[in-house]
Amino acid sequence: MKRILITFCVLTLTAGAYAIDNDKAFDDPELQARYEDIIDEVRCVKCQNQNIKDSNALIARDLRREIRRMLGAGMTDAQIYDFLVERYGDFVLYRPRASGKTLILWIAPALLLLGGAFMMVQIVRRRMAMPIDDDAAEQG
Repeated sequence: MKRILITFCVLTLTAGAYAIDNDKAFDDPELQARYEDIIDEVRCVKCQNQNIKDSNALIARDLRREIRRMLGAGMTDAQIYDFLVERYGDFVLYRPRASGKTLILWIAPALLLLGGAFMMVQIVRRRMAMPIDDDAAEQG
């Protein structure tokens, strides 16, 4: 029982060491909120399925540091996103911008939904036009 208690205390006290973003928070809460929003929207270029907020890869750590520096220098969110897209491509953003290259990403879900609805209507129309088997058996 004593070992369990000691293990629990050690794990509880060292949990802060496992924090991914352990840099000092901005003094301005609005700036801190912007920082949190940006790192939540930027994809880790190494992990690819995590944002840089949750990634502990070295490149994610560098990107968090760079974003913190740019925010401190007074850059807008759009300028920061432009910098990241210029350097790493549209893939770095979880929600890529609507442009010529990414237009298919924005249109494809609507086209698939419309196509599925069209097919469903066609199937229902064909089924409605078919005779019911019970009617055919009664007539024969």
